[in-house]
Amino acid sequence: MTIKEFFSFRQNKFFWVNLIAMIVVVALVLFGVLKGLDIYTRHGEAVVVPNVKGMGVTEAEKMFRNQGLTCIVSDSSYVKNLPAGCILEHSPAAGQKVKEGRTIYLTINTLNVPLQIVPDVADNSSMRQAQARLLATGFKLSENQYIPGEKDWVYGVKYQGRTLTNGEKVPVGSTLTLIVGDGGALAQEADSTNTETTGTVSSGDSATDDSWF
Repeated sequence: MTIKEFFSFRQNKFFWVNLIAMIVVVALVLFGVLKGLDIYTRHGEAVVVPNVKGMGVTEAEKMFRNQGLTCIVSDSSYVKNLPAGCILEHSPAAGQKVKEGRTIYLTINTLNVPLQIVPDVADNSSMRQAQARLLATGFKLSENQYIPGEKDWVYGVKYQGRTLTNGEKVPVGSTLTLIVGDGGALAQEADSTNTETTGTVSSGDSATDDSWF
């Protein structure tokens, strides 16, 4: 092939038509690939995460669905002043921008109230000491139940009408009842002592009187 023949293709109009067609096809393919990637990755599209704290899971699911998002419960915690099952936190947090279809992870208030050991206050605490310990631990107290015994001495703790054993667990924040002595036993003992003393004195007086006869 001569040099003249090598450069003669420049004068062939079909060559240029084919070359332009190839360039157009390549450009269209590149444009289609980039457009497809944008659609697949939802380039430039974002959804603002709504605030669902304090809501129930069902209500939050509806709100997320309306925004094109999904959610799942991933963790739980316990806050005694909030309803069981309500949403405490979520990730990503409210106000953040995420892609449509993103999964939001929820932390809810536990459905089952955790249990806690009742402090050992029976037979070793006064009423005031027991009250202070139980309140400091987070329990509530109802009116005391009084029984004959040493005044203001704690003889036991009740939960829902049942006397608890040492080390027993009840739900956190439960209302407890202290079984407290009303001083009745001491009064009975005092009366018994006085009776015995009177009896002894009377017997002594009788013996003394007999000696005179």
